[in-house]
This record gives sequence, structure tokens and C-alpha cells, in this order.
Amino acid sequence: MNGQASRRIEVTRSGAEDTRRRAFAGLWVALLLAILTFLVVYPVLTLLLGALTDTNPVVDGFSLRHLSITNFLTVLANPNVAEALFNTLIACGGGTAIAVVIGLLFSWIVVRTNTPFKGFIAAASILPLFAPPLVAGVAWSILGSPRTGLINTLFKSAGLDWHVDFYSLWGLVFVFGIYYAPYVYMFTSSALRNMDPSLEEAAEISGASAFATLFSVTFPLIMPAIVSGMLLSFIVMLGIYGIPAVLGAPINLAVLTTYIFKLTNWSPPLYNTAAAVAIILMMVTGGLVFLQQKVLSGRSYTTVAGKAFRPRNLDLGPWRWLTFGLGVVYLLVVVILPSLALIVAAFRKFMFIRDAASLFDMPQYSLMHFYSIFDNPLTLNSIYNAVEVGIITAVVGGTLAFAIGYTIHRTNIAGRRGIDLISTVPVAIPGLVIGVAYLWAWIGVPGGLYGTIWILALAFIARFMPDTVKALSTSFLQIHRELEEAAWVCGKGMLGTIATIVLPLARPGVIASMTLLFVLAIRELGSSLFLYTSNTMVMSVLLLDYYEGGNLGKTAAFSLVQTVLLGVLIGGANWLSRGAAQGSVAQRIR
Repeated sequence: MNGQASRRIEVTRSGAEDTRRRAFAGLWVALLLAILTFLVVYPVLTLLLGALTDTNPVVDGFSLRHLSITNFLTVLANPNVAEALFNTLIACGGGTAIAVVIGLLFSWIVVRTNTPFKGFIAAASILPLFAPPLVAGVAWSILGSPRTGLINTLFKSAGLDWHVDFYSLWGLVFVFGIYYAPYVYMFTSSALRNMDPSLEEAAEISGASAFATLFSVTFPLIMPAIVSGMLLSFIVMLGIYGIPAVLGAPINLAVLTTYIFKLTNWSPPLYNTAAAVAIILMMVTGGLVFLQQKVLSGRSYTTVAGKAFRPRNLDLGPWRWLTFGLGVVYLLVVVILPSLALIVAAFRKFMFIRDAASLFDMPQYSLMHFYSIFDNPLTLNSIYNAVEVGIITAVVGGTLAFAIGYTIHRTNIAGRRGIDLISTVPVAIPGLVIGVAYLWAWIGVPGGLYGTIWILALAFIARFMPDTVKALSTSFLQIHRELEEAAWVCGKGMLGTIATIVLPLARPGVIASMTLLFVLAIRELGSSLFLYTSNTMVMSVLLLDYYEGGNLGKTAAFSLVQTVLLGVLIGGANWLSRGAAQGSVAQRIR
């Protein structure tokens, strides 16, 4: 009798614990869904509502009267929108083609050839990710200006009748291509490294040349990775504002991102039209993201076999020095030349350069531009604001990403698929559109959120949530479930298990992800353009303000300050997260 009573008590206690566990799980899912609705769903819905009305949200607030698709019809019939869309497709399409060629070439050189100093080439292949897009645009404007560009000055001094003009659509294509090739490189190098070389060997035994094998066997086998990298590059280019603003504005070359910003700066601002264009851009990006996911799901036919193999290195003979030279040329074009251009413009008193010899006229150099920018109180204020926003974004966004990642990858809670879906949505929303959505969502809401540092941080958290969750996923997947189960057997609850088992083991990934968020927040321009005020201006916005003010020396000096700051942060991130299985933070910057 006593034994039966004890068993009934245990069953009752177990049932009560299960009930409490299910209740806690339900509350946890509800909390995460509420946060994601606040960060993602509500701003997107307000953006859509604004695009379907004719009221001014800044003055009149939101109204469900007069719902129509008039704004979309107006946008689609506007020749300026058609021109901006055409320019966007050409710039992003051409840039993607260049990125695929460069990224695929260097991934093959690094993974499948005996090229010397392959580590150097691999590092050069991802270095462009370190430069903020706006800084890259400024650097190439100094190099390729049709009148005062350093490249044209050198051509003239050398007696060459050559001329470059990066204030053009093709200049935009070139800069896009060379700076976003690392996305293709990261996808294809991983696929090449994991591919069994036996099929290539079989093709060569059948009489195929190395060149024929490359295009008939190797590249077709990694086609999902090639297409994925290509789509990702195109998607990222669609949402970039800084490079088109610098290289396209002087000749009134508009793309969709610059056109959206221009609509909001007209008098009166055309917020409804801007929202309609933003929705169209988001739909295009979302379609491409869906296509990328479909391509990724087709990776099952790649040759990652169960048996062990060693990736084969092709002996290039004397040609290996040519491939090494290509790596040096890429480093020269993408890193060294733009850096030198920024240094010359930042330290030179005046940018009038008659010939190559005057570049070495040392009395023409000084620290006057650095003194000038640091005499401006906005400079230190923008640095402080950027750091403050970065810290808030890193801490709050990192904590939220950890909670979302743990729920998705370490639990079987009902509703986790919905959390996964909503947290992935921002990958299809360009940064500029995030800024428009948050402007519409919070400008009229009581509580004083608009005009504060917090609205910038919340926009950045939403903007980069997919990147952070993805960065943490590898850390979660590497922790075996038996470690958590052992903690539960010892009487630890879920929070205790997370604190004593999961978090210590995932700490390198957590640190890397938070630092990644910090760096991305400091780099971000598109989301900031609609959300900053005079008191919350951040570094990227002030840099654009210097450029639009026409002072190239100040622009270059502040670009160097931002680049050095980012370099220190990235170096610190790599030092903090070294030994983490997911690798360098630099490989995740976009």
C-alpha cells in the first residue's frame, strides 16, 4: 500500500512538473514571438500600410481610410523608378558577374592548386569585407575622378593617353564586383574543400585535360555553392547605399536605394511613394532569398562522401607564379590603392595634384584635416554614439540571438519553427528599407523612442539578427546533447544547464557574434539615414555628411579614423574568439 501510494505521489509530481515545463515553454515561445513581432513584424506591416494609404504618417499618423494600390501604380508608371530599377539591375548584375569570376578563381587557386603563399591569397580574398561600403566608395572616388583622380594623374604623368571615370554606371559595377567577391569565395572554397577529387581523377584518366575537367566536372559539381554565392552577392548589392551615393550622385545616376532616400528628402517628403518603392525592393530581395534557399536545399548532390579523402592539389608548374601574381594584383587593386588614396587625401592640404612628382612634395602634407574633424564637436559625439549603439546592439542583440538560437537548435518546443522563420525575415530586407520601416513605425508612437539611440540599436538588432543567429548556430550544433542530459540527471534545470554547460562551451561563438554585431552596427549606414537626429548622429552618417559637404580632405581623414577603429575591433574579435570552431569573425561581415 505504501509503495503504491509512493508511486502515485511520484506520478502526480512528475505530471505537475511536466505541466509546469509545458507552461514555461509556452510562455517562452510567446515572449520570443512578442519580441520578434515588435522588432520585425510591426515595422514591416506599418511600412506596407503606409504604402497603401495617401496620408502622411509624420503629420497625420496612420489611417485605414483610402486603402488602395495607387502608390504602387504610380511608382510602376514612373519612368524615374524604371530608370533606377534598370540601373540597379545592371550595377548589381554586372557586379555579381565580376564577383563570381574573382571569387571562383581565387577559391580554386587556394584550395585546388599548388600556388605558393596560398594563405596570403586567402587573406587577400576576404580583406575587402573589412572596409565599410561608404569608405570604399570614397576611396575610389579619389582614385577614379575624371578630373582630379590619382589614376588619371599618373596616366598623364606617364604620357599615356588613358582615362578612367568611376563616376559612371560601369565604375559602380567594377567597385561592386571587386568588393563583394569574398561572398562567392567563401561559398565556393568551402565546397571545393569538401569535394571528393575522385571524379576529377576519373575524367583525367578518360583523357580530359585539366582545363576541360575544371569546366566539365569541378565547377558543375559545386554549382549550388556558386549559385548561392552569386545570389547572396546580388542581394547584398541591392541594399547598399554608400557606394552608389558616392559614385552615382555626381552624375545623377540613381539606383533604388538612392532613389528611396531622395524621395524622403524632397519638399514635401514623399513618404508614401518611398514606402511603395521600399516594398518593391523588399519583394525583389525576398524572392532572391527564397531562390537562394531553394538552391541551398539542392546541395545534396555534391560529393561529400563518407570515406576519407584528401583534396587534390593541381601542379601548375611555372604557371603557379602567375596565379600568385593574380593574388598580389587583387590585393593591390582592392586594398593597397584605395588605402593609399585615403592617406594622400587625408594628409594633403589641397587635392590639386599637377603630376606624379607633386605627390612627393612633403610640404603639401599636414594634419590639418585631422585637427579640423576633431575640432568639430560632432566628430567625437558621432564616435561616442556609434560606440554606444554598438554596445547596446551587441549586448541586447547577442542575448536575443542566443535565446533564439538555443530555442531553434536545442529544444523541441512547439512554435520554434515560427521563431526561426520570423528571425530570418530581415535577411530579405535591405538596411535602407529597415530604416524607412522603423521611421514609419515609431515616429508617431508615444514614449519618445524616435530620436533616441535606442531606435538605432533596435533597427540594427533587427537588421543583423539572421547573421547573428547563423553565426551562433555552429556553436550550438557542436555541443552534444548528452552533456545537457547529464546536467538534467544531476538535477539541473534548463536555466542552470544553460549557465553551467551550454554558455561556457559556446562562449567563443557568443563573443565572436557579439563583436560581429558591434562591428556591423558601427559600419551600418542605410538603416541610420532615416533614424538619426542631430543628437544621435553616428560615424557613418557624419562621414556621408562630410562627403556631401564637398570637403574631400575631411572625408578621407574621417574614413581613415573609421577604418582604423574597425581594424582594431576586428583584430580584437579574432583574438577573443580564436580557437572557436566557427572561425574568424571577419568571414561573416556583410
